[in-house]
Amino acid sequence: MINFGLMFLDIQPEVENALAQSKPVVALESTIIAHGMPYPQNVETAIKVENTIREHGAIPASIAILDGRLKAGLSPEQINLLGKAGSDVPKVSRRDLPYIVAEKKHGATTVASTMIIAEQAGIKLFATGGIGGVHRGAEVTMDISADLEELAKTNVAVVSAGAKAILDLGLTLEYLETKGVPVLGFNTDELPAFYSRSSGLKLVHNIKTPEAIAQVLNAKWKLGLDGGVLIANPIPQEFEIEYEAVNQAVDQAIMDANALGIKGKEITPYLLNRIKELTSGKSLDANIKLVLNNAKLAAEIACAYADIV
Repeated sequence: MINFGLMFLDIQPEVENALAQSKPVVALESTIIAHGMPYPQNVETAIKVENTIREHGAIPASIAILDGRLKAGLSPEQINLLGKAGSDVPKVSRRDLPYIVAEKKHGATTVASTMIIAEQAGIKLFATGGIGGVHRGAEVTMDISADLEELAKTNVAVVSAGAKAILDLGLTLEYLETKGVPVLGFNTDELPAFYSRSSGLKLVHNIKTPEAIAQVLNAKWKLGLDGGVLIANPIPQEFEIEYEAVNQAVDQAIMDANALGIKGKEITPYLLNRIKELTSGKSLDANIKLVLNNAKLAAEIACAYADIV
C-alpha cells in the first residue's frame, strides 16, 4: 500500500543517509522545545540532547512541523525558531496534524505525533521526558492523552522517565496493559514517577541492558505485534526529587488550575510551569537531567537494535 503521508515528509539529509545505511537514529519531540522550557534554555537543552545522542553512537532526528511540512531532523536554526516562538507554536497531536499540514502552519509535536512522523520516516527509537497518560480525575473529565493510543498502534519504542508526574500513574499503567503495550523497566521493577525514581507501582519486566531491550523490540515486531514499547528509565538518583514533595506540588498545581478553569491541551504546560514555581525551579533542573539520561539510553538501544536487524 502506498504511504501518501510521505508526500508531506521532509527527512534531513543526515538522517536520511543514516536510515538508508541502517545506522541508528533516535527521534526527539519538539513540544519540549516550544512548550516545555523558557527560551533560551529550551534551545540549549535541545542541542545538548542531540549532542548526547551523537556521543553515544546514534544520529538525532528532532521532529516538528514547519510551514505544513513534517520534518524528521531539524537544523540548529529551525530548533532556535521553535524555541524563540515558544507557546505561539501550536502543540500538535494526532487530531491536529491534518489542519496544521493543510494550513501550512508550524507545529510542535507531542509524543503521539512524534511517533507518527518517526514511523513514516522509518525511525524505531524515540527519546522524551515523560509520556502523557490518564489524568487525575479522568473518571469525571475523561482526560486521557492520545499518547497512550499511539503507543498501542504505532511501531516506535519510547524511552521516558515513566509518565508525567501530574498524571494518575496507576491508571496510566493499567491503560497500557489493556492496550497490550509492553512496559520495560530499565534496571528497575517499578514505574518511575518522572522526577522521582519510584512510584510504588510494580512492573512485570525488568531489563538490565540496552542489548536485551533491543532483542525484545526485534521479537515484538517480527512477531507481527503492532504497536510501541514504553521503556521506563528512572531519573539518576542524584537528580531526583522526593516523591511526596512532588505529589504535594502536583496537588497544589491541580487545585490552582481548577480554580482558573484551565483544561484540555493547556493543562499540561500550565501544571509543569506551576510545579516549577512550587519547587523553586528544582523540577525544571530534574526535567533536563532526565531527558539527557533518556537520550543516552535511547541511543544505546538504537545502536544495539541496528546490529540485529
